Amino acid sequence: MGHLITLATSLNQWALDFQGNCDRILQSISIAKSRGATLRVGPELEIPGYGCLDHFLEGDTVLHSWEVLAKILGSEEVEGVVCDIGMPIIHKNVNYNCRVIIYNKEILLIRPKMWMANDGNYRELRYFTPWTRHRQWEDHYLPRIIQAVTGQTKVPFGDAVISTLDTCIGVELCEELFTPASPHILMGLDGVEIFTNSSGSHHELRKLHRRIDLIKEATQKLGGVYLYANQQGCDGDRLYYDGCAMIAVNGDIIAQGSQFSLNDVEVVTATIDIEDVRAHRIRSSRNMQAASTERYHRIEVGFPLSSGKFREVQDVFEEGLEVRFKIRYHTPEEEIKLGPACWLWDYLRRSRTQGYFLPLSGGIDSCATAVIVYSMCNLVAEAANRGDKQVIADARRIAGEPSDSSYIPSNPREFAGRVFHTCYMGTENSSAETRWRAKELAGAIGSYHVDMNIDTVVRSIHDLFTFVTGFTPRFRVHGGSDRENLALQNIQARLRMVTSYLFAQLLPWVRGRDGGLLVLGSANVDESLRGYLTKYDCSSADLNPIGAVSKVDLRKFIIHSREYFDLPILESFVNAIPTAELEPITETYVQGDEVDMGMTYDELSVLGRLRKIEKCGPYSMFTKLVREWGSVFSPIQIAEKVKLFYFEYARNRHKMTTITPSYHAENYSPDDNRFDLRPFLYPARFPWQFKKIDQVAAALPDRSRKGPGQDKTKTE
Repeated sequence: MGHLITLATSLNQWALDFQGNCDRILQSISIAKSRGATLRVGPELEIPGYGCLDHFLEGDTVLHSWEVLAKILGSEEVEGVVCDIGMPIIHKNVNYNCRVIIYNKEILLIRPKMWMANDGNYRELRYFTPWTRHRQWEDHYLPRIIQAVTGQTKVPFGDAVISTLDTCIGVELCEELFTPASPHILMGLDGVEIFTNSSGSHHELRKLHRRIDLIKEATQKLGGVYLYANQQGCDGDRLYYDGCAMIAVNGDIIAQGSQFSLNDVEVVTATIDIEDVRAHRIRSSRNMQAASTERYHRIEVGFPLSSGKFREVQDVFEEGLEVRFKIRYHTPEEEIKLGPACWLWDYLRRSRTQGYFLPLSGGIDSCATAVIVYSMCNLVAEAANRGDKQVIADARRIAGEPSDSSYIPSNPREFAGRVFHTCYMGTENSSAETRWRAKELAGAIGSYHVDMNIDTVVRSIHDLFTFVTGFTPRFRVHGGSDRENLALQNIQARLRMVTSYLFAQLLPWVRGRDGGLLVLGSANVDESLRGYLTKYDCSSADLNPIGAVSKVDLRKFIIHSREYFDLPILESFVNAIPTAELEPITETYVQGDEVDMGMTYDELSVLGRLRKIEKCGPYSMFTKLVREWGSVFSPIQIAEKVKLFYFEYARNRHKMTTITPSYHAENYSPDDNRFDLRPFLYPARFPWQFKKIDQVAAALPDRSRKGPGQDKTKTE
C-alpha cells in the first residue's frame, strides 16, 4: 500500500506585509512537516499578498518578494518538503504571476499563470501577462540574492511538470480551474497524478458550491489528486477571501478547511494512496486519449514523495480515509453572519483603531450591521476561549489593555461594550418605536449606546438658509414643493453623517481611552442600485458590511440570528415597515421606503441581477420580464417599472463614485470602485430605448391574472 502525505494551506495574508506574510508561510510549512507532509501548497501570490493591485507594477514589490523567497529558501523549515509558493516574477522584462516550486533549498520550477482573471473584481491583465507558450519552457536567470542561497544560476521557467521517483506533479492557478479547457485535463492525460491549485478566490453568497463542483469534476473523469489552497481573510480591500482549502481524490473531497475563520494560519492535510489514482485511470477510452496527447516537459528530481514504507490499513482508517468525507456548506444566512464579521475583524486589527461606531436607526439595515459586529465579537470570544494567542493579543490592544494585561475577551457582550459604539440620532420626524428598537438592540448585544436628538442642529441650518435667502422651505405635508421636501430630508441625513464622525473621533476620549473609531455605514445593495440614499449622508462611512447584500437576504439573516444569538428583539425589526423617517408623520401619512422608491425590494433584486449578471439594457430587461412577470403584471406595467428603474439608476449613478467601501457579497453590486465600471453621466430618460419598450408593450397582450388598473401581487 503506497501512500503520499499531501496538504493545502489557507493563509491570512495582507498585501505588502512582507514580514508578516513570510512568517505565516514559514509557520504553515512547519505545521505541514510536523504532520509528516511532503508537499505543501499555499495561496496565490502569497508572498506579497494577492491584493497589491497597482503595486504589482512597482519594481519594489518584485524585489521584496525575491528577498522573502531568499529567506524562505534559507530556512531549515523547507528541508525535506516540496513547497509550492506564489509571487510575481519579471522574466525578460515581462511581469508574470508565478508559482515557485522548491525543495531542499533549491528551485525546481517557476510556473507562470496562463489564464488570467480579468472580470468582476479582478484586473489581472492590468498587472500581469499570461504565459501563452503552452507545454514550453526556457531558462530563467535568478537574481544574485537567490543564487547566493541555492547555488543555482538559472532554473526552468514555463509550462512544465515535476517528476519525482514515485509520481508526477502539475500546477494549476486559480482561474485556470474555471476555464473551459483547464490545464489539468491535458496534464492528467500525460500522466500527472497530483495537481496543485493556488487561489485568491473571494467570497460571494452561494459561491462555494460552484467551486467545490469544479474541484470534484477536475478529477472525477480524469482521476488524480487535487490540492486546492485559497487565501483566507481581508487582504486590504473590499473582498474577503474565504479559504476552504480542500483535497480531492478521484472526484471525492476528502479534506476541507474552514471557510470563515480568525486564524492567521490553517493547514489542511490528508493521507492518500497514489495507487487509487492509477486504478481509477485504467479505462480504455481514457487510455486512448492519453496515448495520443502532447507531452509535457518533465523536470526529473531524485526523491520520492512517499516514504516507501508499508502502513497498516487501520492507520489509514483512523485518519478518516475509509470514512466518506462530508462536505460542509454554510447557508446564505450563515455566510452573512460569518463573512463580513471576519472581514471587519481583520480590518479593525490591521487599521489599529479602537473600535466601530454605527448610527443605529432602529431599521433593519443598521440592525443587520450591528448584529454582524456582534457576530465578530462572538467569533473573537470563541477564539479567545480556545486560547488563540493572536486573537487575544489583538483584542487586548484594541480594547485599550496594556500588553501585560491578563484580560481575555471571553464574553461577546462584554467585548462589544469595549469596541462597539452605537448612536440613535433622532429628530422630530422619528418615531418612538425606532428609538425603542435601537435602545433594546444595543442593550441586547452590549454596545456602548448614545441616544440623542439633533433637532437643534437641523433647525440651525434651516434658520441659516432662511436668514440668508429670505425663503423658508417646508415639507410637502405642510404645503411645500417636492424640491423643498427633498432638501429638508437631506439636511437631516447629512447632519447625521457629520455628527457620526464627531462622536467616532471623541467617544474613546470621553471614555478615557486613546485613538478613534471607524464609522460603519448600512446601505444595502438594492438601495445603492436604485440610488435611494442621500449623497454624503450617514450611508457615507469608512466601511459598509452590508453594501453588497440584498434586503431579502438581510431579512433572512436577521431571522436566523434571532435564534442563533438568542436575540428576541430582532423579531420587531423583521416585522417593521422600512422607512427613512425623514418626513413628518401625520394621521394620513407615514413615509415608506418601497412607496418612495416606486418598487419593492424583491423587484429591485431581480432588476439588479438582470442589469449586471445577465448584462441587460432597458429593452432586453423588459423582454425578459415580460416572460417572467407576465402572469402578475401587464406589459405596460412592466414597461413602467423598467423605465422607472433605469431612470432612477441613471440619474443617481453619480452617487456610486463616492459610495462607502463595502464588503463584497453579491455579484450584482453597483459599486463603482473597480467592480461595476459604468459611466455616471447618462441620458437618463433613454429616449430611443424607452420608445421601443413603449411600442412593444402596447402591442403585447395582457396575460396577468388581474385586469388593468388593479393592484398587483408583489413578485419574488
